[in-house]
Amino acid sequence: MSALSIRNVWMEYTGQIVLERINLEIESGAFVAIVGPSGCGKTTFLRLLLGQERPTRGSIMLDGAPMPDEPGPDRGVVFQRYSVFPHLTVLGNVLLGAELAAAPLLGRLFGAPRRRAIDAARALLAEVGLAESEQKYPAQLSGGMQQRLALAQALICKPRVLLLDEPFGALDPGIRSEIHTLMRRLWRERGVTIVMVTHDLREAFFLGTRVVVLDRLRNRPEERQRYGATITQNIEVHRRRTPDADLESGRDDPARMDPTRRDDPVRQN
Repeated sequence: MSALSIRNVWMEYTGQIVLERINLEIESGAFVAIVGPSGCGKTTFLRLLLGQERPTRGSIMLDGAPMPDEPGPDRGVVFQRYSVFPHLTVLGNVLLGAELAAAPLLGRLFGAPRRRAIDAARALLAEVGLAESEQKYPAQLSGGMQQRLALAQALICKPRVLLLDEPFGALDPGIRSEIHTLMRRLWRERGVTIVMVTHDLREAFFLGTRVVVLDRLRNRPEERQRYGATITQNIEVHRRRTPDADLESGRDDPARMDPTRRDDPVRQN
């Protein structure tokens, strides 16, 4: 598990400020959901955590050390568009991540190390419900199955932080509910720190231990370049991390999760 510390982060592109004064502490093992209107910098924030971008000002720390300058196996990512390789089988997609991490120059393992990697990939595919599909290609999978594959692909390297960029937005409600349940189980069992961007408030409150709202405080046309989005709300969702507690409260049913209900245990910091 890993903790993230974002301190006074600003992000500016060619004179336009996208993010300003971002201060956020993410405790190890948290599930943080980032919400806000379109264009407020949610994906930019995720790119900063991934290492695809460097902040114009401020710092991002991972377990007390500066965030590496480039993406690495310590941070897994799943996008809304299925981030899988169409020319590889399901098993090949997951195995590739393990091989690249262990043999970055050749991108391939041999002998006993390869057998161990295949065993690990198969165990992870079983964990996400794809054990019977390991020889299929992504085009032969449904949308929900492709996102299960993308999750397995991201988790094979045992990342310290998992980043999700609206990963369930393209799924229909029934499949999304199944993936939500899977996501909650994987998070509880693996203890990985998760940061997820979503437009769906119900999804944010159902999955997250904390919901962070990004928005622009000044949004007039003449102000949009001079002022960026910042954190306007940081809401802690009190939830015990045990399956029994979720089942007893009905929280494993997204249809019953309404963040506007008075009896939801939500506190804003």
